[in-house]
Amino acid sequence: MVEISTSLLSVKEESIKKIYDLEVAHTDYYHIDVMDGKFVEADTTKRMLEYTTQIKQVSNIPIDVHLMVQELEEHIENYLPFSPNRITFHYEACKNRNKVEECIKKIKENGVKVGISIKPETPVEDIYEFLPFVHMVLIMTVEPGKGGQSLIPETLQKIKKLHTYREEKSLDFDIEADGGINLETMPSVTKAGVDIAVVGSAIIKSEDYVEIMKKLKQI
Repeated sequence: MVEISTSLLSVKEESIKKIYDLEVAHTDYYHIDVMDGKFVEADTTKRMLEYTTQIKQVSNIPIDVHLMVQELEEHIENYLPFSPNRITFHYEACKNRNKVEECIKKIKENGVKVGISIKPETPVEDIYEFLPFVHMVLIMTVEPGKGGQSLIPETLQKIKKLHTYREEKSLDFDIEADGGINLETMPSVTKAGVDIAVVGSAIIKSEDYVEIMKKLKQI
């Protein structure tokens, strides 16, 4: 069964009580989309820190942090005190191989799982050398930066390729997909080989969190 990481990107500040509703619906993770207005156009830094603070006060559901930022060290430091389940950073935000290795080391030495993410246009082969050292790979199935986009079909081939490579090399990491995932696209995402699906608008804008969560997990 594919796990669901619910993105809080489309949750308005006045509706943050939905955190509890998502827990009742049995989301597997709260997905925290941290955007700095530089790496991507939107800026959610303040709002996501506030959401994460509130989550830690009322819920034990694991936190799944996705950093879409340029200044990686600063934002990694911001989230380490929350003891998230994992912190994922973008390969494209790193200037070189050393930078990627530094981020992996920084996150892991603080007892947090580490994920590496790539945009739709980045070849999955570019991160193969880092796969033995990470806990998760996040494949963006839309351009990062805003919610409610349509899944880019070509990205499913990257997921399939990554899944095959993992099997061939006997590697141990999860594959997560993020962007445009809903009841219509979930079958294709599941078939491609993901372990975790990030779902935002399809859940947050639904009238019954319990029902849609159940349907997503049954696919």
